[in-house]
Amino acid sequence: MSIEPGTTTDQYPLGLAMSSLLRADTLVLLRSKVPVALSILLPIAILVVTNVGKTQSRLGGSGLIIGLALTLGLLTSCLLGYSLALARDREMGVLQRLRVTPAPTWMIMTSRIAVQVVTNLVASVVVVIVGASLHGITLDAVQYLLVLAVAAFGAAMVLAIGQALVGLVRSAAVVNAIGRLLFIVLVLLGILGGTGILGDTVKTIAAWSPVGALMTLFSDVLNRAAWSSQDGNALLACTGYTLVFAVVGIRWFRWDPQ
Repeated sequence: MSIEPGTTTDQYPLGLAMSSLLRADTLVLLRSKVPVALSILLPIAILVVTNVGKTQSRLGGSGLIIGLALTLGLLTSCLLGYSLALARDREMGVLQRLRVTPAPTWMIMTSRIAVQVVTNLVASVVVVIVGASLHGITLDAVQYLLVLAVAAFGAAMVLAIGQALVGLVRSAAVVNAIGRLLFIVLVLLGILGGTGILGDTVKTIAAWSPVGALMTLFSDVLNRAAWSSQDGNALLACTGYTLVFAVVGIRWFRWDPQ
């Protein structure tokens, strides 16, 4: 069948392309059992361990502990899971093959990020329910909604960090190594630095770190704390990290490993 000059073919339905990508990305994520399990089991393990003796008071109370568990879940899923999966797909040529499909490139990335965020929200709900039960606190509907809002915001921030890592580093093995090292540094800075045992300077740095800022927002929501300058600083820090790392991740991201 020939096409007469001046005529155009119908565009491939974007809705069909997006639904196909979402379905495929969801199946791939569900089959990756280890990252999905760790994003839920690790936070729950933290909640169980910290429910013994005087650990709660030493770590700052139930709200801060549940906030820590939620933050660790986001870091495990987004920083370790998402960045490594994206780097491996690029190295294996999966991203290059997706680029020749009718779906635009922005849709390919949007689908992956959307599936990751939804998974994080589901995991966050599970962690909050378990945490509230173990630590004997009662949360109302507004608090659950606020926790989901903070979880979505935190997922966006950590995904931006993971995207920047994949954008700056081509090798999947190196992405995996740097991601694990960054995970350890962020967690230790957020936990140890936030306690003040390393000095006031480190405590201030920890409060402005991604983990420290996110833990602050989670903790204050769970404790029904009134909005304070500390929350404003935490929100500002998370917004800044999200914007900066998103720009870096988009600007320097390459679809091929070379």
